Amino acid sequence: MSEARQLNHSYSVVNNLEMVRSTVTDAETNVRGYILYKDERFLQAYNSGSKNVLILLDGLRGFTPANKSYKEELDTLQRLINRKLYYLTATVNSFQRSGFEINASILNDRDAIRSNMDSIRQLISRVKREELVFREEKNSRLEGFFAGTEIISLTSLVIVLVTIFYSLFIYNRGNKEKEASDNKVKRYSLELEERVKELKQVNTELEELRSVEKFTSTGRIARTIAHEVRNPLTNISLATEQLKDLNHSNQEAEMLLEMVGRNVTRINQLVSDLLNSTRFAQLEYASADINEVLDETLELAKDRIELSKIKVEKNYATDICEIMVDKEKIKLAFLNIIVNAIEAMPQEEGVLQITTSKSGERCIVEIKDNGSGMDEDTLQKLFDPYFTGKAKGNGLGLTNTQNIILNHKGSITVTSQKANGSVFIVTLSTKREVLA
Repeated sequence: MSEARQLNHSYSVVNNLEMVRSTVTDAETNVRGYILYKDERFLQAYNSGSKNVLILLDGLRGFTPANKSYKEELDTLQRLINRKLYYLTATVNSFQRSGFEINASILNDRDAIRSNMDSIRQLISRVKREELVFREEKNSRLEGFFAGTEIISLTSLVIVLVTIFYSLFIYNRGNKEKEASDNKVKRYSLELEERVKELKQVNTELEELRSVEKFTSTGRIARTIAHEVRNPLTNISLATEQLKDLNHSNQEAEMLLEMVGRNVTRINQLVSDLLNSTRFAQLEYASADINEVLDETLELAKDRIELSKIKVEKNYATDICEIMVDKEKIKLAFLNIIVNAIEAMPQEEGVLQITTSKSGERCIVEIKDNGSGMDEDTLQKLFDPYFTGKAKGNGLGLTNTQNIILNHKGSITVTSQKANGSVFIVTLSTKREVLA
């Protein structure tokens, strides 16, 4: 019976080793779940599991034969598990101290945690192999001992079967718990991805609202400036006409007064241009195919494209976007973008890419160049009135472009980097959305 007790101890050792490995793995999984989803239930499960693994280790010492080699191996296993729990507890504390954000300390400890877990698995596997060898030896002895006794052999078989079923039960229970935990983590991951998508959509809408607000504010400032400037301009113009009547005989005075008059007219025209580029205008809507609108716009820029020897690449969507627009105004908006792209690209090396696509009830146009690009400061001021990087530009072209697109209930965004070109992204409403 001594052989049978030792065999039973061997099965208990293997079962307890598997439970130790499973409990340590679950503890690590719960810490990851806590960091990913900040759910206190994961942390509670980890605290419970970390206590259970120490209880299992104590129980394992009771099942293990009292010999020096087993004691050394279990001591090593306990040190590894203590180190594992230390790393996991340190990770949780660091995560809480950093305001529930993943920091450099957590990322730096990943390799150490992984290496520690590998060492635990390897040690458990080695002890299990030793137990299997020990078990095989004991089984051989028992088989020889009970070879002539049918009843005792049957009893041994029953013991073995019960032990196997018990092991399978424990193993399956651990697997089911692990599978349930994995499914929970996957479900939380999907929910997190959905929330990230929603957040990105909200950020996009917020950026569009900021653009409209900024444009509206610019329009109010422009109207105020126009009012304050035009009143004194009118007085200057009237005074100039009166002075002309009083100085018929003085040619130099007449020349100076004509100069004043011309500049008054120029200032008045600049004020008018500013108002036009920031005013919400009445649009004459008509149905149009976005691809045809872009082709007609490219035809207007044909001379500039050929003069600079620019290569044009069209990537039009096959599912046609039908939009409701003021066709002439929207062509003017696209023309301003295309002309700016042509002027930013080197002659004979420029590539202008125009892409159209459809996303739900929105039609998207991307106009990309391989020009000099823009820095962050330029991007922030790009649509401001009178801001220009050209020697002869008046700085109202892109302001007018933004005005036209916002009038169409659309949006315009720009991405760019120095020496890496720029991409203008224009989003317009489809026919159904505009009519709604």
